[in-house]
Amino acid sequence: MTEGLEAITRQAVSLALDAASLRQQVSAANIANANVLGYAPQRVSFEAQLAEARRTLRDDGAIDPASLAQVRPVIELDDGAGAVVGTAAGEGVRLDVEAAQMARNAVHYQALVKGLSHQLSLLSIAAGDGRR
Repeated sequence: MTEGLEAITRQAVSLALDAASLRQQVSAANIANANVLGYAPQRVSFEAQLAEARRTLRDDGAIDPASLAQVRPVIELDDGAGAVVGTAAGEGVRLDVEAAQMARNAVHYQALVKGLSHQLSLLSIAAGDGRR
């Protein structure tokens, strides 16, 4: 049971770190291409794929690391739905929005790394029979 739980947690955190890393790369590309005429900003879609994994967990009552490994973040063109109020679809890159998203994503990434570090330290303590 613990092995399965640990494997699922490690896989989920790994996927979240991959998505956060990809979000940072996509935001950097959007900022780099902000002045390119006709450039369409990109976004990372990950929540929809996670929702599918949650449905599997809800319907089947369990999820294994192998099926969770099939979940991957996807880069899509920004349809404008996530844009700031007052911006139209196809308006281009909003540098202030991209910078804010990068900062938010960096905090998210740091929280994931801290959580993973905490989990690994707990496993280390358990493996050492409670000794540090």
